[in-house]
Amino acid sequence: MDNIYFLMIIALAVLAIADLVVGVSNDAVNFLNSALGSKAISFKTIMIVASLGIFCGAVFSSGLMEVARKGIFVPGEFMFSEIMIIFMAVMITDILLLDFFNTLGMPTSTTVSIVFELLGAAVAMALIKIGAAGDSFSTLVNYINTTKATEIILGILLSVVVAFSVGALVQYVSRLLLSFNFERKAKWVGAIFGGFALAAITYFIFIKGLKGTDYYAEIKPMIEGKTAIIVAISFVIWSLLSYIFVTIFKKNIYIFIIAVGTFALALAFAGNDLVNFIGVPIAAYQSFEAWTASGVPATEFAMDVLGKKVPTPTFFLLVAGLIMVLTLWFSSKAKKVVKTSIDLSRQGETQERFQPNMLSRNLVRFTMLAAKYTATVLPVSVQDKIDNQFKKPVIELPKGKTHELPAFDLVRAAVNLMVASVLISIATSMKLPLSTTYVTFMVAMGTSLADRAWGSESAVYRVAGVLNVIGGWFFTAICAFIAAGTVAYLIHLGGGTMIAVLLLLAALLLIRNYISHTKKTREVKAEDSLRRAESNSIHGVIEESADNISKALKRVSKINHTTINGLINQDLDALKKAKNTVTKLENEIEELQNDIFYFIKELDDSYLGASKFYIDVIGSIQDVAQSSSLIAKVSHKHVNNNHKKLKKKQAEELLDINAKLVHLFGKIREVFEARTFEVIVPGIIEEKQAILDKVQEAIKKQVERTRTEESSPKNTTLYFSILLETQDLIKANMNILSLYHDEHNRSIDLMDIEVIE
Repeated sequence: MDNIYFLMIIALAVLAIADLVVGVSNDAVNFLNSALGSKAISFKTIMIVASLGIFCGAVFSSGLMEVARKGIFVPGEFMFSEIMIIFMAVMITDILLLDFFNTLGMPTSTTVSIVFELLGAAVAMALIKIGAAGDSFSTLVNYINTTKATEIILGILLSVVVAFSVGALVQYVSRLLLSFNFERKAKWVGAIFGGFALAAITYFIFIKGLKGTDYYAEIKPMIEGKTAIIVAISFVIWSLLSYIFVTIFKKNIYIFIIAVGTFALALAFAGNDLVNFIGVPIAAYQSFEAWTASGVPATEFAMDVLGKKVPTPTFFLLVAGLIMVLTLWFSSKAKKVVKTSIDLSRQGETQERFQPNMLSRNLVRFTMLAAKYTATVLPVSVQDKIDNQFKKPVIELPKGKTHELPAFDLVRAAVNLMVASVLISIATSMKLPLSTTYVTFMVAMGTSLADRAWGSESAVYRVAGVLNVIGGWFFTAICAFIAAGTVAYLIHLGGGTMIAVLLLLAALLLIRNYISHTKKTREVKAEDSLRRAESNSIHGVIEESADNISKALKRVSKINHTTINGLINQDLDALKKAKNTVTKLENEIEELQNDIFYFIKELDDSYLGASKFYIDVIGSIQDVAQSSSLIAKVSHKHVNNNHKKLKKKQAEELLDINAKLVHLFGKIREVFEARTFEVIVPGIIEEKQAILDKVQEAIKKQVERTRTEESSPKNTTLYFSILLETQDLIKANMNILSLYHDEHNRSIDLMDIEVIE
């Protein structure tokens, strides 16, 4: 029986490594989003700086490990056998929960996960003990460290409001003083800002941050009670160094602040969050050591030892730091999570990931009304001065380089890093495992709001995104509590066998998620995505948009083939896939429509005719997609509602029409790929007419069947819908071909006229 606990320690060690990988993939957003979003420094430099910060922070994180040992529950109330069940339940739940959110690309909180998992597992084990002893339910408070647990939970929740408010306030003041033209300000202005930012970062990281570690005792006599003096001297020194940096070395002080801030935030993250990943396994290892030395049976050895201060072996911290650094460099999921945060705080337009909801619309409407009435209080002259400070400069870029614009400028990136690192370090010094995800995300959202990044055209989407992420955090807490409690109860019932089953299940789910994520990544890379035309001439637009037509026809042909076969075979999964694929195509076409504004703005005056052609092209692609979408959706709905199958004759007619349609699409695609628009191949026109005749014949046959033998209204409605939309689909494709034929010949004629002149 004793061997089971040794095996559990090995399993916890493996889970700790996996949790480090999954956790860093989730939390990379906390310290990378500002540097990556501002494009201040190269990606490689950002990663090197962040890696150094993580490694140093890991070494300084020993003091916070006590949270896993005694922060949530009272260890002396549990026996060694019970503690091990709690720890095992926490780690299994934690890794599955975090991987689930990473796969979705949603930044969740590792701190909230670990706190509520410890609470859920401890409550479950306490209830088991209470039930076995026949005690009152009220004795549950004897098992839970209610004071510390409440302090931690309230601190986490309060951090949402504090981080958002402080981030918004500091950004608003910074922008009022510096404006968007901060680089044109006097050099001493940047030096003062640099002095303030760097003094704040270094003080709270290297002095306050050390307060929660074992190294603080050595420097405590030098800094205790001298906060004001240290901050003042630090501000003067950093301001002078910043001025020298700007004037003599001719370097950008904001870039330096971002580099230091990235290091500081990575250090704060590792120092604060390492407990979330390895705190429980280390507590289990130390419990195992104490129990082994005692010689007392596992069911009788009370865990009072965890209530004492036990230093964490430095070797474990170094190994953990190394694993975190390697994960940072190689995790593709980390990049996906970072993208969510950057997109929600982006200064310009982007492809919005979240759809607006009633709450986001009402919040935006209320805020706009409040701003409208607040504006009546301030004099017009003051409002004009404020507006001038928030006026964004127009950045001219070469054609095709729009996507390389930074998500936000250097001032906002510096404020994000400064405010977040200070808040996290304050919490770390108080030995509170504050959620770094909550803090960094809400600081970024607060600075975005203050910087007027959420305009009238993006606010409802951004607010909806923030609400989704915050809702995910609360969902995490509830799931963590229930899941950990359930797992602890199952382990109590099944013992070693149940642990083996749960570990196997966890491994299978992780492998499945990894394979699914890899597959989706490959599909995104290989997919025929539509691209906005960048050319400013009619000939260039014809060339570039032809690629979109070819890609769209390829995808529509595949969608139609999948839909018809799925309908005939009653394959709901295939129909669902077709419906989702065509929805994605429609979203891409909608993006092209949204970009028409920018396309027209960038056209040269001599080529304005290209705009009408481009608008017609996108409209025609949309007609094709809509017809394909309706066929996919009505087919999916029919099968999903368990209506009658198509009859044999109907299936044969549809398969015949679809086979001819696929062949026609192939021929039209060949025209677009070869760019042979000057002559519409006669064979295509004949083939088109033949398919239209087939459709008309199928409609006529179905009318006759309806009058004589057909008994299903749903079946008839579905069949007519598919045939009519197929008819529209063919006509839309031929319209596109005619459009290109006419425009190509017109552009050639214009070129000939120019040559003659």
